[in-house]
Amino acid sequence: MPGPLSRYRRATGGSPRRRSGPALLAALALAVGLCAATGGRSEAAAGGAARVDNPYAGAQVYVNPEWSAKAAAEPGGEAVSGRPTAVWLDSRASIDGADGTMGLRDHLDAALEQDADLVQLVLHSIPGRDCDRLMSFGELAPGDIDGYRAKFLEPITTVLAEPAYAGLRIVTVVEPSSLQLLVTHTAPRAVSTPLCDEMRANGNYVSGVSHALAELGALPNVYSYLDIGHHAELGWEDTLSPVAEVLLEAATLEGTVADVHGIVANVADYSVLHEPHIDIDDTVRGVGVHQSRWIDWNDYVDEVPYALAFRDELVRLGFDEGLGVLVDTSRNGWGGPGRPAGPGPLTTVDEYVDGGRLDRRLSPANWCNQENSGLGERPAAAPEPGIDAYVWVKPPGESDGASGSNGGWEYDRMCDPLYNGHPGSGHRPTGALPDAPAYQEWFPEHFRQLLANAWPPL
Repeated sequence: MPGPLSRYRRATGGSPRRRSGPALLAALALAVGLCAATGGRSEAAAGGAARVDNPYAGAQVYVNPEWSAKAAAEPGGEAVSGRPTAVWLDSRASIDGADGTMGLRDHLDAALEQDADLVQLVLHSIPGRDCDRLMSFGELAPGDIDGYRAKFLEPITTVLAEPAYAGLRIVTVVEPSSLQLLVTHTAPRAVSTPLCDEMRANGNYVSGVSHALAELGALPNVYSYLDIGHHAELGWEDTLSPVAEVLLEAATLEGTVADVHGIVANVADYSVLHEPHIDIDDTVRGVGVHQSRWIDWNDYVDEVPYALAFRDELVRLGFDEGLGVLVDTSRNGWGGPGRPAGPGPLTTVDEYVDGGRLDRRLSPANWCNQENSGLGERPAAAPEPGIDAYVWVKPPGESDGASGSNGGWEYDRMCDPLYNGHPGSGHRPTGALPDAPAYQEWFPEHFRQLLANAWPPL
């Protein structure tokens, strides 16, 4: 008769992997309880949540009371303050709670009080984080992979493994904006940075993500999703496939592809779900729209087709055919008076694309506190074929970064409204709002703009 861990792997789709610490102990304990109580059915534990194909289906998703209170305090904010947003774990303090803020256990307890079924977490503290930025906002040095494992991941898995939370579905977005940077921001690319080159050389992005996936994969009620950027970052053949291969490497270094439940697109970004007035096969006066300045030979013009194509590429590489897809719609609505009602003029390819695109950024490479942006589709399960859910991974109203120097600290120039020198944006203005506070601080003006320009309208 197979042993408990073998039956656990069969029930949950897991596979043998090297593990130690609380995640392994939790897996063994839950596996024994699973087999004894359910005869091998996929249960987290006695009274635990059954493992499902789409964790969002039929789930009441946790509403973060800290974000909800800030949103409700803004004029008109009560219209969305009851919506679920992800909890970002980006430091040890965010796990433990500090200065009166909620920690991980506080959030999980609050979810139980809400009778929620699902909690969304973002793990965002990889060593050398944000290697593409002027300065890293992370607290772990590029070489501190041991600190990442012991001081960041282990406290998280220890809490998640507690029996009190076995009935919750835990969706984890694992280290967004990390793995793709090993392709897009390393030599010989024009936007390469020394820190991204260092992270590619030391391997700590890949090994850190792999360890996180393996440890989280030992917990039957955890569903891990990997970030795939957005179409305007990775939509070209020479980026999409190489990044998919990096994701495969990360999934299999310490574990297997079974540790990855799905992928998530557009995290904390602004790309629209669908561009109804532009098709990648359109031509204007014999010139294909892919040659326009905005599309720039990209194979995609919007997020859902891109995300599904990325999923297909991962399946081709060996990921499970049931790989799920999430799309962050927290800030990609682009409503308001500037929203095009139809295609652009058939004069030049640039005028056609610029006149008809819903995404109103000055450049698709612009990512910081974008002017005229709006709330996108509200969080919803299975909103269209192939998509597990629309989600608000980035809590609307939290700043992407300061618009100027903040107390003597350097800032990322892409948050400066007056900067237009970044080669990735074609040396066009950043489109960032002025007077923005530091990263993750509440930005009332941006939140109010997101409300005003929401699409669908509130």
